Amino acid sequence: MTSQWQYQVRFDVRDTAVAESIRRNFRDPALRPLFDILTAHGAAPKCQFDAFAEYVAAAEQNGVKSYPLYRWTKATIEDPTKKEKYLKSFTLYVDDQEVYEREIADALEADLQPVARSGIINQISKFDSNPASNPQPPERSRE
Repeated sequence: MTSQWQYQVRFDVRDTAVAESIRRNFRDPALRPLFDILTAHGAAPKCQFDAFAEYVAAAEQNGVKSYPLYRWTKATIEDPTKKEKYLKSFTLYVDDQEVYEREIADALEADLQPVARSGIINQISKFDSNPASNPQPPERSRE
């Protein structure tokens, strides 16, 4: 049965070097369990800082009026504390899709648990596409 909402899995790492290896798709032997799981699920990690930076670049190239979160996103990537946080945070795309069926997200989340227990992953989160479940940016950021 198909759910009304789509889902997304994200994870955070503690270590800056680990985050950089994941961002660069560097196949460090210590990260093999993580990459093996991602490959088995057709999943690819996308660094949230990189995604934010790409959004800002696209807005600046195409005109910020068409990008309602431009101001909020630009302020986020320019804040050193937030930059450090988002450089260690990854969204998982499955088969090039940003959101996917709950069953896919549940299986991916479950398979990542041993990697989290090993200490490579600090936190795993699963989000749904229901706007009521997700915080919205401040109104002034959408201007």
